[in-house]
Amino acid sequence: MATPEDVKKLAALARIQIPDESLDSFTREFDAVLAYVGTLDELALSHDTPSAGVVRNVLREDGDPHATGVHTEKLAAQFSRREGNHLSVKQIISYD
Repeated sequence: MATPEDVKKLAALARIQIPDESLDSFTREFDAVLAYVGTLDELALSHDTPSAGVVRNVLREDGDPHATGVHTEKLAAQFSRREGNHLSVKQIISYD
């Protein structure tokens, strides 16, 4: 069972603020989510199922790649800002 301190730590990791008056509600909801995810342990998978216990990569065969730069300008045109040969994007992560 999660504690309010666990929820506070999780909120800090997610960089969100949870008001103290909502902490009990979030703790109950977090417990409910964990309980639901825990039901996956109870699934009985048949060994006849092709995916049961099997992990494999599906790779394409090596072939001749397209010529260098064929798609570069088309992709670069999608960006709003360009600095020389670099595409500039909006910063979405801050370290405040």
